Amino acid sequence: MSNLIIESIGNGIDRLAQLADNPTIDYQQVAIYGSWLLTTFEVYLYKQQLKQYDIKVIPTELVEHLPRETFDKSQAYGRDKTRYSLIKKVFDQILSVLLIQFGLFTKMWDWSGVCITKLGLSDDRIITRSLIWTIIYVAISTPIGIPWDYFYTFVLEEKHGFNKSTVKLWWIDKAKTMALMAVLGLPIWGAFLWIINWAGKDFVPWLMLFMIVIQLSMQIIYPIFIQPLFNKLTPLPDGEVRTRVEVLANKLGFPLKHLYEIDGSKRSSHSNAYFYGLPWNKHIVIFDTLMEQSTPAEVEAVLGHELGHWYLSHPSKLLLIGNLHLLFTLTLFAVFIHNTTLYKSFGFDPSLALDGPRGPPANVIGFTLFQLLLEPLDAPVKFLFNSITRKYEYQADEFGVKLDKRQELKTALTKLHVKNLSSPYNDALYSMYHHSHPTLTERLRALDEYKDDGKPLKIKSEKKEL
Repeated sequence: MSNLIIESIGNGIDRLAQLADNPTIDYQQVAIYGSWLLTTFEVYLYKQQLKQYDIKVIPTELVEHLPRETFDKSQAYGRDKTRYSLIKKVFDQILSVLLIQFGLFTKMWDWSGVCITKLGLSDDRIITRSLIWTIIYVAISTPIGIPWDYFYTFVLEEKHGFNKSTVKLWWIDKAKTMALMAVLGLPIWGAFLWIINWAGKDFVPWLMLFMIVIQLSMQIIYPIFIQPLFNKLTPLPDGEVRTRVEVLANKLGFPLKHLYEIDGSKRSSHSNAYFYGLPWNKHIVIFDTLMEQSTPAEVEAVLGHELGHWYLSHPSKLLLIGNLHLLFTLTLFAVFIHNTTLYKSFGFDPSLALDGPRGPPANVIGFTLFQLLLEPLDAPVKFLFNSITRKYEYQADEFGVKLDKRQELKTALTKLHVKNLSSPYNDALYSMYHHSHPTLTERLRALDEYKDDGKPLKIKSEKKEL
């Protein structure tokens, strides 16, 4: 039965691939018009959101917690960030269209061929050439993005009092990020492309298995090797906060292995807390800024909310949803993987989409062009994902109420938003598209409405949850 289903899916993909490889379709124009449509929609959302920053009245729920001066600052901060995002979005769109229309992608492929020749390698070293093509792309795109990043950190964030980084530290972070991309990113990307070539049209299940292994491996690699490159984690000292968190974790059966404080203030005055790790080995990380801005009871309430995500299996559910989306994306890519019309539309030799005398297909090109086509279609997915995560945030807040932390959580959330200068006003459609969390006022209203049923939480001492 399973073989029949797999065969039917394969036949369906083959039929769709034949329909999609239609010489009358100009995929370059489809990608350009689609990207302009998406950009127009996002610009509209930004302009709608900008209107929210003209509101002068403090929401009723925040009158006692949000001084007029702080409210005005939050409106100004939100306005500046939204204007920045709007201008950058338009800039990126114009640049992307120019790169496509002037054939930079094809030129980069030609340059990668020159590099292969100079290295004394044969043309059939398609993975090596693909990695060189990727390096060239990053070498061109990164310098373009650096001024934007610099402006955001040292002008916008500095203006509103959040930046704590130095120019030297900022450049060091950039260098470390590029090094990680070379050491980890390139091998993973090379393996990604190799699996497609090795498995042929049956690459989807093998690639899914590979990506799941990478996701789980990063749970180990990130805290041990990557995070220490950027931040210092120190064990949370003995005291009321540590005692409260350990008691809470023990009460819920949370497999707490380490409790850390992170030097987030090294770069920014924004605050947060989170957990990570394998199901049987969890670590909680609390920003030093959160420790400074909140009382022990409020920190406990924030962690109660975060552990609510774990208790309610939200990480596992999101991982499953994310992988289902990845599965759909890769299956759709299987329709376009050998699409000669797609390659030709963007100025590439159509034979690069197929096996031939010069070697296997240049799937790095196919996947890149496929992403250009897919990007506008991801907008509905963004709405869907955000609706799910917002639902989970409400559930985690309600979990906090069941922990008898209603008032502490309300106070902590209010402080976080006030200290982070988060505007209390958001356009509804903008928020649905851009925000994975409900607004502060929405959460406060919901917290007031939740009712504790008085039933004790069911604790599973052997709960295995990501």
